[in-house]
Amino acid sequence: MEYQEAKEKFINTWGSLGTLWGINKAMAQIQSLLFISTKPLSMEEIMAELKISRGNTSMNLRQLMDWGIVTKELVPGERKEFFATEKDVQELARHIAKERSRREIKPVIKILKEVSSIEDDGTAKTKELIKQTKALFDLAETADTMMNKIVNQEHNWITKSLLKLIK
Repeated sequence: MEYQEAKEKFINTWGSLGTLWGINKAMAQIQSLLFISTKPLSMEEIMAELKISRGNTSMNLRQLMDWGIVTKELVPGERKEFFATEKDVQELARHIAKERSRREIKPVIKILKEVSSIEDDGTAKTKELIKQTKALFDLAETADTMMNKIVNQEHNWITKSLLKLIK
């Protein structure tokens, strides 16, 4: 497989996987292009490479910056804005995990806590609702706590721990 074919395959695959970590295909493709780039890219370079519109590129770059995984870079002598992404895979995973917790898990935990705290009127259906939503609340809160502990650990902790489990 030649470089261009491998690059396109990687970008397309990463784009398709983007929905698994909560972003759209174009966002994931932009991030993957920046991830394998040897230098920061301008919006025009990103648009040309991925064949997407200026509006789509601009909106998705802004969202990637909101996630904390893409930054604007200054290029001496250039007036254009250039963009780069986190190159460290573990750090990238930490950013994504933190953002998913903030956007997805914490709101669900809040709702489950509210629902599981309703007044028990003594009926079977109310008891079942309280029991099941409390169980889900406990599970979601535990998962969020564990994920936060992992992402807040020392840089190589994740890899070292996983390697110990595999061996």
